[in-house]
Amino acid sequence: MTISHVIGFDDTPFARGWRGDVPVIGAVFAGPCLEGVLRCKVRRDGVNATTVLIDTLMGSRFFGHLQAVFLQGIAVAGFNVIDIQKLHARTRLPVVVVCRKSPDLVRIRTALLNSVKGGRRKWKLIEKAGPMEPLENVFVQRAGISLAATAQLLQRFAINGQMPEPLRTAHIIAGGITTGESRHRA
Repeated sequence: MTISHVIGFDDTPFARGWRGDVPVIGAVFAGPCLEGVLRCKVRRDGVNATTVLIDTLMGSRFFGHLQAVFLQGIAVAGFNVIDIQKLHARTRLPVVVVCRKSPDLVRIRTALLNSVKGGRRKWKLIEKAGPMEPLENVFVQRAGISLAATAQLLQRFAINGQMPEPLRTAHIIAGGITTGESRHRA
């Protein structure tokens, strides 16, 4: 089965000292075409990202057509870590976390355990997601999808660079609505 209907989520930029909710943008694609945009909010460094994404997806008019979820990293809004196994189990959609480079897990673990409320639980979610795997010039974590199928998904949706178009688009929209214009590479 060829996966054609996907969504990519990325959070909006926020000030370093911000402690409230942070918008997260979802870009829905049917093949190479943008079909819609979703928006939700999660708490900065909170614990609600998984539940909010599940509710947003399942409550959307697009949900019945979706076949996979892309995430720009395993955490949004700072250290609001997403349980990708739970996201997959509840939505029954494959979940693929995509990063341009392999994260510095030693530094992340240190920050979580020493500086973030609930850091031990959040670190366990990162460990539970499995190792970052190099694939198609990016690094991925995945739930509910094989490495071979993930490679096909990346090849299909990485249209304008190495990042899948749904993530690139969510990133551009998130930056534009927050700062007035998008910037940096997506």
